[in-house]
Amino acid sequence: MKRVYNFSAGPAVLPEPVLKQAAEEMLDYKNTGMSVMEMSHRSKAFEKILDEAILDLKKLMNIPDNYKVLFVQGGGHTQFAMVPMNLMKHGTADYIITGAWAQKAYKEAKKYGKPRAVASSEDKGFTYIPDCKDLDINPDADYLYMCENNTIYGTVFHDLPNTKGKVLVSDMSSCILSEPVDVSKYGLIYAGAQKNIGPAGTTIVIIREDLLRVDLDTSVPTMLSYQIHADNNSLYNTPPTYGIYICGLVFKWLLNLGGLEEMKKINLKKANLLYDYLDSSKLFIGNVEKKDRSLMNVTFHTPSEELDNAFIKESVERGFTNLKGHRSVGGIRASIYNAMPYEGVKALVDFMEDFERRHTS
Repeated sequence: MKRVYNFSAGPAVLPEPVLKQAAEEMLDYKNTGMSVMEMSHRSKAFEKILDEAILDLKKLMNIPDNYKVLFVQGGGHTQFAMVPMNLMKHGTADYIITGAWAQKAYKEAKKYGKPRAVASSEDKGFTYIPDCKDLDINPDADYLYMCENNTIYGTVFHDLPNTKGKVLVSDMSSCILSEPVDVSKYGLIYAGAQKNIGPAGTTIVIIREDLLRVDLDTSVPTMLSYQIHADNNSLYNTPPTYGIYICGLVFKWLLNLGGLEEMKKINLKKANLLYDYLDSSKLFIGNVEKKDRSLMNVTFHTPSEELDNAFIKESVERGFTNLKGHRSVGGIRASIYNAMPYEGVKALVDFMEDFERRHTS
């Protein structure tokens, strides 16, 4: 059976070479006589998988030596709580609200202190990134929180906010590894793996060592302490072993491609192809202000919900899946993560051109 072009926002497309290698190693990983799924997380074979994954991610992102890489569970929703639990020392933090996930993080932080919303794009349906050059940062804020790429709406921060010396925390779930970043500008980065790295169930945290809390309140659950996970090299409990293995294969795939500089070139080529067509189209309308467009999640619509639904229905028949927009906003969304080949985007644009010819006079 021919594979479809999967434009899902997550769980999302994975690189075919990674899937093929995982298939080859499914029954017998490197002559261990077992699958990684069956392997003890305390075994030397798995510890090597974990250590290599951490080293490869550090190499890919040029992570400074004073940062820890953690593999945890619970996705972004658990990080909404872990961030304030671990970092909100003085009971307050500032949040930039650019979509549903930032809203949820902000709401969760209210359980552990008194966060403030210092900027928002809700007034225009989260279709832009607010000006963050001179935010009203609270002098007592322990950190400034942002969701760097907004999966639902298709916006991204092309420039980091002025934190005025505060620790920057970023939810990078849907843009991590899509282009180079200067990790030293962040105090903490986290990302659910299911969009641009690996399978659902694995979360990556990159945290500066001075932010690890040895003086945490005893009410913080052990499993929600960054310090505990750092002290135990992500092996305090049984981690998502197979997910970490797949993440490691993706890291090696990216390194073999030439790293994040090369990945950015590929992503720009894909995104420009689709956005250039949207800008010239008489039927399809982009949702986002041009200056704030995401490289990973392209959102658009037609003049009517009926036509949107007809496009989505026909797209499935043509071998494209998961082009329906998020249930909260409707419309159409093409998530073109690292593993989506250029050929997939080209095929989508060809289909859109054909659909437009048949539905415009």
